[in-house]
Amino acid sequence: MTKAETEKKKSLARSLYLAGMEQNEIAEKVEVSRVTISKWCNADGWKEARAAKNVTRPELVNKLLLTIDKLITEVNESEDPSLIAGLGDKLAKLSSVIEKLDKKANVVDAIEVFMAFSKWLEYRATIDPTVTPELIKTINKFQDMYLTEQMGIK
Repeated sequence: MTKAETEKKKSLARSLYLAGMEQNEIAEKVEVSRVTISKWCNADGWKEARAAKNVTRPELVNKLLLTIDKLITEVNESEDPSLIAGLGDKLAKLSSVIEKLDKKANVVDAIEVFMAFSKWLEYRATIDPTVTPELIKTINKFQDMYLTEQMGIK
């Protein structure tokens, strides 16, 4: 297999992984071993990218808001003074987390845009000879660099 063929398979495998496909399925589809998929996944941070893609900021904020609602309900239904005393501190901490998530929304938004762009590039590569595996690899490299820098990884 040539380097260009390997890169094309790796790019396709990354897109399939980020779309939620299991490593075994990806290995069959791109005709490489599951061990190879696993190595690519670990070496290039695919797991982190998929986790960031699958857990969106609005989902996290909604879960935190539900937690706040549950805390308030528990305190209102309880006559325990210690619950009432600790409520303010818990609410302040949860509010702080929500505020921090709002500041990181740009990373989540970027991941969603990059995913859509990658899918478009895959399609475009089938009809446009200028969209080469090398170009896709370069774009993916810079997208990954941007995301890791924005998330403060490495």
